Amino acid sequence: MLSSLIVLAVGVVIGLVIALLYVASVKPRYTNETRRDAVSQSKAVTRGQIYEQFATYFPGFEFNPKDAQFLGKPVDFVVFDGLDEGTVRRVVFIEVKTGNAKLNTRERCVRDAVRAGAVEWREIRLGAVSAPALPSRPPTSLRSR
Repeated sequence: MLSSLIVLAVGVVIGLVIALLYVASVKPRYTNETRRDAVSQSKAVTRGQIYEQFATYFPGFEFNPKDAQFLGKPVDFVVFDGLDEGTVRRVVFIEVKTGNAKLNTRERCVRDAVRAGAVEWREIRLGAVSAPALPSRPPTSLRSR
């Protein structure tokens, strides 16, 4: 009975050692792959953000760069097509994507609203807001005692 417990304990110890050696050999490889993937994704995002900023200057941009206003979020540009010439023919929302990037949920919502014609003009006039009158003497809590 005692000898079988010793054999069992030795077997468990050997199994743990083998498992630890396996984990020690796989973890660095997994960590390196994860880091490489994270760096690659970060570079792709940064590259995409740079392209967004300069999209109006690329040959494939079909509008006058002076008509484009960069927003960044939730869409990259709003183009007032013809504004520089004095007559706006149309207003175009533009989302710039690179590679295999897809629209996110918010971008799809904006696209769908525009396609559905749920766009309108609002003018908001802000009146002159008078500054609050200053008290003639400081509040009680600030007066010298």
